[in-house]
Amino acid sequence: MLKRTLFFSNPFHLHTRHEQLVISNKDTEQETTAPIEDLGFVVLDHPQLSVSYTAMQKLAANNVAVIYCDDKHLPASMLLSLDAHHVQNERFRLQLETSEPLKKQLWKQTVEAKITNQALLLNKYSSHAQALHHLANNVMSGDSTNREGQAARIYWQHVFAPFIGPLVRDRYGLPPNNLLNYGYALLRAATARALAGAGLLCTLGIHHHNRFNAFALADDIMEPYRPFVDELVIHSILTGLPGDELTTKDKAQLLKIMAVDTQMPEGISPLMIALNTTAASLVQCFAGDRRKLIYPSILEH
Repeated sequence: MLKRTLFFSNPFHLHTRHEQLVISNKDTEQETTAPIEDLGFVVLDHPQLSVSYTAMQKLAANNVAVIYCDDKHLPASMLLSLDAHHVQNERFRLQLETSEPLKKQLWKQTVEAKITNQALLLNKYSSHAQALHHLANNVMSGDSTNREGQAARIYWQHVFAPFIGPLVRDRYGLPPNNLLNYGYALLRAATARALAGAGLLCTLGIHHHNRFNAFALADDIMEPYRPFVDELVIHSILTGLPGDELTTKDKAQLLKIMAVDTQMPEGISPLMIALNTTAASLVQCFAGDRRKLIYPSILEH
């Protein structure tokens, strides 16, 4: 089931009543409701928002990712359930016992899928897709020859070139870097939610392992999904580059990432559902029941 995303940028108070999220407008005192079981993401982006303790408990119990934005209106932190699966202890142990050769093979598959999606996106909007396909076909175990980095240099030079020229990818760089930052933050939260829902611990990555990173596994698994954000950003800048501060319209465009269509082996699937499939396949790989992760592809048309 495709879960809903709620975005709040005005002073509301969120509480619960009869398993419904009650949204009270602090200015008008009007109320609307939404079934908590239908929610996947709640984005909070206003300093006067308030959320009741019970609402937070029920959102966590239903594996709803609650995303908090900072004073620059960028996603800064999130709340996830620590008990989102009935055999979570077993899944944690599978992660802890995963061998290094398996991790390297899983990272190889992840890099292959990422570069392939970058190539598919270049093929739709730009050029040099063939060079990326060649790199994707030559990824070694653990990406020991850094095909990911080689692909990135080609990709960022060309993916936005027909619209704004070569992009210097920098977290603090000029637009559309701010659109990419916002979209990737939402994608990271969506990936973490899917992994938590599959009973996995986001802290234990297969490649990323910075000791300060609590979402290393999410950072690993989201890599092949990044080009889906990039395509949304392309659609956004076709109507004009954003300013230094993203508008509500800019953010609404990026919130569509949860429902964007992806090509999965069994057919077209919304990205949120594709993430659940990828997370489930990762569990099977950890358990020794399968050898290949299931990742989506960018739609060719």
